[in-house]
Amino acid sequence: MNASATKPLRPLADSSPSAVVAGFIAMMTGYTSSLVLMFQAGQAAGLTTAQISSWIWALSIGMAICSIGLSLRYRTPITVAWSTPGAALLITSLGHVSYGEAIGAYITCAVLVIICGLTGSFERLVKRLPGSLAAALLAGILFKIGSEIFVAAQHRTALVVTMLFTYLLVKRVQPRYAVLAALLVGTALAGVMGLLDFSGFHLQVAVPVWTTPSFSLAATISIGIPLFVVAMTSQNMPGIAVLRADGYSVPASPLISVTGIASLLLAPFGSHGINLAAISAAICTGPHAHEDHSKRYTAAMWCGVFYGFAGIFGATLAALFAALPKELVLSIAALALFGSIINGLTNAMAEPKEREAALITFMVTASGLSLFSIGSAFWGIVAGVLTLLILNWRKAE
Repeated sequence: MNASATKPLRPLADSSPSAVVAGFIAMMTGYTSSLVLMFQAGQAAGLTTAQISSWIWALSIGMAICSIGLSLRYRTPITVAWSTPGAALLITSLGHVSYGEAIGAYITCAVLVIICGLTGSFERLVKRLPGSLAAALLAGILFKIGSEIFVAAQHRTALVVTMLFTYLLVKRVQPRYAVLAALLVGTALAGVMGLLDFSGFHLQVAVPVWTTPSFSLAATISIGIPLFVVAMTSQNMPGIAVLRADGYSVPASPLISVTGIASLLLAPFGSHGINLAAISAAICTGPHAHEDHSKRYTAAMWCGVFYGFAGIFGATLAALFAALPKELVLSIAALALFGSIINGLTNAMAEPKEREAALITFMVTASGLSLFSIGSAFWGIVAGVLTLLILNWRKAE
């Protein structure tokens, strides 16, 4: 827990405009990156609009409660998100079992996560991970998102370049407002260019829909176990690495246990699982969230607040994000991650004996490699650890 935990808790007084903006960008980044995957999975499985809306509601409310509660409890910017690889997995697997069996598989996954948290097995594994590899893992995860700003510049050159120069100019005089300024200028310019389209947007409150779970071996094998593996390797491990890389030492076991319990309770309403965030978490842990390291927990708190609003109006959330040009969303997320990428690369290369292992971890993670439905974050760690072992063994001879 942070040293500041002995001070009175004053989340509103500790907040700043940059923390609020960081929380909003973290929420926006999380939703825009994979919300469409859930609609694809739901439609492929023949779910009703009400069931898909309930799915988004369950995830959002769980993420809101966990992000706010854990951040306030530990005075640490702990951001929770749904499993994006898990949502992608469901596109191909959800339609092969009944929805009740899928809910049962979600419950199985949540129970396995809770067991990992309560037994401390995940905590022991994370503590063995060298700091340089954790930092390289963070940089690799964020690199792809950060570089998207330059890809976006090919399609909306004027918009993206204006946002980038706004960020750099404001960074020179008022660093804490650089991302906010880029967001405001980008939104205003998008409006002038006719890129904002709110024609399909209207408010509609989401209503939770209960689905009674049932359990089958087929659903457990095809959905439950793969979801668990993906959650631990592609979400929770990078999520802890982000916190550690940015200087936050918080026990992993309680975080894993809480997200597992939340997933268990919300599974009957459609939640396929909530886990620690990685990319959106880095937006809240980085220097742009707050100039005071001990007060960045407020950014994750605000992210949770925005999650809550998004969950309440989950039925029309996709229309809201569809109103914003894709290039604006990609650019503002990239700009918000610049500081975290810099910190990750700096810390990864700090120890000369571990630089090659850190470099390989970074490169494999940034490559987007996927084997056996397991993402590059896991394989980056595997490659880095193997490199470290081989090099140490060679020098010991």
